[in-house]
Amino acid sequence: MTILNVDLDNTLIYSYKHDIGTDKTAVELYQGREISFMTETTCGRLKKIKENALIVPTTTRSIEQYNRINLRIGPLEYALVCNGGVLLVNGRKDVSWYEESAAMIQESMPELEKASRFLAKDSRRIFELRWIEGLFLFTKCSPPEEVVKELRSSLNPHTADVFHNKEKVYVVPKNLNKGNAVQRFQKWIHGEQVIAAGDSEFDIPMLRAADVGIAPHGFKENYQIPFPVEEMAGSQLFSEEMTGKVLEILKEKSIESLSNKNYKIVSKQKQPQCRDETRIGGTEI
Repeated sequence: MTILNVDLDNTLIYSYKHDIGTDKTAVELYQGREISFMTETTCGRLKKIKENALIVPTTTRSIEQYNRINLRIGPLEYALVCNGGVLLVNGRKDVSWYEESAAMIQESMPELEKASRFLAKDSRRIFELRWIEGLFLFTKCSPPEEVVKELRSSLNPHTADVFHNKEKVYVVPKNLNKGNAVQRFQKWIHGEQVIAAGDSEFDIPMLRAADVGIAPHGFKENYQIPFPVEEMAGSQLFSEEMTGKVLEILKEKSIESLSNKNYKIVSKQKQPQCRDETRIGGTEI
């Protein structure tokens, strides 16, 4: 079984603020407004991928935020949300997975508590401070760069990571990353091959953990990536380039699997017995 661990925002779907043309379909509603979209090309390719691989959205979104998404390809059995800390099975939170995640991050909790106290009194914070499923911290700050820099200098980098995406600021336990989630899920589901696709700093561990990691043009240079990544050319929207690449990989795997199957069939055929040419009519010659 091939697993596609795929990020959502700016990998498969795009905010209404992002111009992706008119050939698109709405995939997220919030307070009655269409706020995220996917191109029809991406949607069509995703349907084909689903026929040959297990698609697992792998996102930092909370459960509530993920549940607003409808990718228009039918139900997906699994999703990894909250940066991989929560596994959804048919939309329900898997308790054992969550408990294991909570146990994994215990050594990071003192640093997150420290960050929580820092952010609670920071005048640059422009949004409420949230504990996402008790796993990591989220808020918004202006300017975020200064806050992130100060947090990184005051927290233990071995147990806590600090990220920002525009004004959004996250403080995340070191062990709570998409790479660990990908490896845990592969063992959990007994998957054979993992393809991963993502566009942000959050996705780096996931791309490293996968058999094949797919990233947008310029990703390796932007983040100084030291491991092999399939970087797209940038001639099309990333979601379309990425899904096209995944279909190529699946096609190659299918051809290789068929070739191996045919080889095994031929090798198992009964071979004709060789005639002992040193004996004729029972007489040695």
